[in-house]
Amino acid sequence: MSEQREFDPTAHRMVPHRGFSELCAGEIFRAPSRTVDAANFNAFQALSLDNHPVHYDAEYCARLGYPAPLAHGLQVLAFTAAGAGLFPHVIGEALIGLVEVSAKFLKPVYPGDTLYPALEIVELTRQRTTGIVAMRATVHNQAGALVLEGMHRYLVRLG
Repeated sequence: MSEQREFDPTAHRMVPHRGFSELCAGEIFRAPSRTVDAANFNAFQALSLDNHPVHYDAEYCARLGYPAPLAHGLQVLAFTAAGAGLFPHVIGEALIGLVEVSAKFLKPVYPGDTLYPALEIVELTRQRTTGIVAMRATVHNQAGALVLEGMHRYLVRLG
């Protein structure tokens, strides 16, 4: 058996940490795909308190020409959270937080759709002691359709 070393919880990392200057425009951070179902819709409805029938009433949706209830837009946006992927693990404690988010909802998301979120670094802005990482947020469905496109901006400490 090998010699035991003392365990250091601060060294327990999913990936090596990288500083702001080691990030590159064009770098993509994907999050795991997820298939959403009615239970996901119901859970988000309870959390958001959004009780519009387009999110849970199949007959209402049919009258509007939709094949099923639609996901809440903010629910789809939530799939782009940086914490769902590796970006915060790469940045480590240099990550201060999300400072801006925007999104366009391009196509409906229905129960049974599988979503594929990703964040792509599009701009790195160095400031005095911090930097802004601008990331294009995308969510595609199982058919390859872009259902959401947006922008995230994260504030990070320079190291």
